[in-house]
Amino acid sequence: MAYLLGINALRASKAAAVRIEDYIDVLRGHRVLHLVGKGNKPATMPLTVPVLRVLEACRGERSSAPLVLHPLAGNRSTDATSTGWCNDRRDVYRMVQRIAKSARIPRHSSPHSLRHAAITNALDAGVPLRDAQILARHADPRTTEHYDRARGNLDRHGVHFLTAYVAGV
Repeated sequence: MAYLLGINALRASKAAAVRIEDYIDVLRGHRVLHLVGKGNKPATMPLTVPVLRVLEACRGERSSAPLVLHPLAGNRSTDATSTGWCNDRRDVYRMVQRIAKSARIPRHSSPHSLRHAAITNALDAGVPLRDAQILARHADPRTTEHYDRARGNLDRHGVHFLTAYVAGV
């Protein structure tokens, strides 16, 4: 779940809804995840090898059903596989809270924090704004820019690049 949030920049509800059959296709040599995004917009995104390894570990021997299941507990209803219940966005939020607490992260963390981090890290890694916008599935690039937590970083300021260009470096 953390990989889907922190690498693929999925929203919590979309990550919770991922089913095994959503990522069985291969397109142009890439294993892909099919999902329905915000506003009922269909989306297809490639899965990197590290993410795919984690998804496959969660899948186990199952060929269909929700990807992430919990053991039966309390009065939760079971899904069609009778092996447990599927996550929802509240479960994803609690999972992120547990991970942050065990990692002793002092600030508030949420699934959306991981989405922010994914977008910021993509931009820090030099991913062009247009490609980061596609990763985030934002209609407007200004929304993607808003997610960039490092936008005030003076080390990344354009004057450095301009100076290097003018100097011929």
